[in-house]
Amino acid sequence: MKTKIYCLAAAALLCAGAAQAQSAGSFIVRAGGTMIKPEVESGNLSAPSLIGTKIDVEKASQFTGGLTYMWTDNIAIDLPLGVAFKHDVVGDGAIAGVGVLGTVKSLPVTLLAQYRFGEPSSMFRPYVGAGATYARFFKPKATAALSGLTGGSPSNPTTLTMKSAAGPAIQAGLVVNLGGHWALDVDVKKVFLKTSGKLSTGQTIDTTLNPLAVSVGLGYSF
Repeated sequence: MKTKIYCLAAAALLCAGAAQAQSAGSFIVRAGGTMIKPEVESGNLSAPSLIGTKIDVEKASQFTGGLTYMWTDNIAIDLPLGVAFKHDVVGDGAIAGVGVLGTVKSLPVTLLAQYRFGEPSSMFRPYVGAGATYARFFKPKATAALSGLTGGSPSNPTTLTMKSAAGPAIQAGLVVNLGGHWALDVDVKKVFLKTSGKLSTGQTIDTTLNPLAVSVGLGYSF
């Protein structure tokens, strides 16, 4: 009889912990990682250049985290956090195969409103979200390959810049309550971004990035 009572008490504590974990007024902090894969549609580099000179932007991964506030039992405000991602910019189109033309760092700042299905005590809580992202691009570095394609030299190399941009973001994810205050959070975000690059030669290129981001994190609520 005592064993049954202990089991029931333990189950009640776990349910209470799960309820507190995602109930109205609670905060959730998480840590994990994110992979960002731009789905690039590149314009053509302006003249003088080969017709069809395009670029692609490679995927990048980084340690990330986030902070979530449960406004109600089902509505949350989420702020992903992290350090900058470093992406390789490579040749495409008429210059596909030339390799890395440069690198650029990106620091996306995103704010999302989420709707979490189910009850706070549910073990599995799928959710959807929508919001906006501001992506800051900084510390661009060009390579000798870019200089070679655009007439630069070791004494006067071609440099590049990329314009920061903002756009809407949508999200789908799943929270798995692990018991107590802990939970596993997996989500996919799609951001709709357009930017433009400029070379020191005066040439420009418009690029649609539309990155897809996949994140996994371990969360703790309080």
